[in-house]
Amino acid sequence: MIVVPLKEGENIEKALKKFKRKFEKTGIVKELRNRQAFEKPSVTKRKQVMHAIYVQKLRQNEE
Repeated sequence: MIVVPLKEGENIEKALKKFKRKFEKTGIVKELRNRQAFEKPSVTKRKQVMHAIYVQKLRQNEE
């Protein structure tokens, strides 16, 4: 549970910003998105290999 202590007379917008920052740091939204769009490990590995090949070709073209 996320708790945001408020100082006396603190603005609500400031408190909301603090809450949003803390919420982002927990990584809950990122975890939910990863779970919704699950990829098999083999697919993830294939994407990494394809990206590495692409980057390697770009670097070769620069030289």
